[in-house]
Amino acid sequence: MEREQAAGQTIEQRQRLADFQRERKRLVRLGYRMLGSFSEAEDVVQDAWFRWEKVEAGIDSPEAYLTRIVTRLCLDRLKSARARRETYVGPWLPDPLMDSVDPDEPIADDITVTLMLAMERLSPLERAAFLLHDVFDIALSDIAVTLGREPAAVRQLASRARKHVQAARPRFSVEAAEANRITQAFFVAARDGDTASLASLLAQDVEIHSDGGGKVLAFRNVIRGLDRALRLFAGLRRKNAPTAQLLRTVEIDGLPGYISVDRDLVQTTALDIRDGKITAVYIVRNPDKLRHLTGDMIA
Repeated sequence: MEREQAAGQTIEQRQRLADFQRERKRLVRLGYRMLGSFSEAEDVVQDAWFRWEKVEAGIDSPEAYLTRIVTRLCLDRLKSARARRETYVGPWLPDPLMDSVDPDEPIADDITVTLMLAMERLSPLERAAFLLHDVFDIALSDIAVTLGREPAAVRQLASRARKHVQAARPRFSVEAAEANRITQAFFVAARDGDTASLASLLAQDVEIHSDGGGKVLAFRNVIRGLDRALRLFAGLRRKNAPTAQLLRTVEIDGLPGYISVDRDLVQTTALDIRDGKITAVYIVRNPDKLRHLTGDMIA
């Protein structure tokens, strides 16, 4: 009897849980694209679950409803996130997202680290409209309900955002073999302070971003220009013996890159390669942003 009562009490709950689990990975990805943080994205999705649990029956589209909840929660968080980033120590970078984080859930968009940083310049509503419409392919009418705006206004938000980030969107992909060659060559040249090799790999207007969050040693400012970059790597080599080890090459937010370790400190490095040259280097050293790396990635 008790088993029958329990089954009767949990039929709707089981269906609700199944609906949520089916959408969970997509919701985490949406939260991450909105916030640039895995931990915050997971917190938002957990909050969404608590709200979803209490919703009365009769939701026609769990996908649309859950998307709406997560988007609105992210918009609330973006306000405080922007305030925190104004006092962040050194350059801020999004948590590195690797396809191998979840091999069963391939990344189905073309958002790169470069584009994530460009989206930081958008207003929260512009960011939401752009991601929902251009990346997650959600209808304008549904986005309008989510944002509390008219469809025409949402179209303007998405269009304005598209123009702002246009230069950062990937224009072409690098062949895997060429990307791997450049990636490994950069690791060796950077480790050894080989300025001749680095000069052949880096673009004249290269930028080097290094995110330590004030918790580990990192460049406090973005390094811009080939000459400054070469002096930087040469200086690092003079001060320290080359001890970094390459753990593996990976794709990080759509860019070729690698995971390495130096004196027990793990870091990820993503490379924006255009026309055969590295135009930007994105190094994440902040341990808080690397917690999602699985053991087999850094073994």
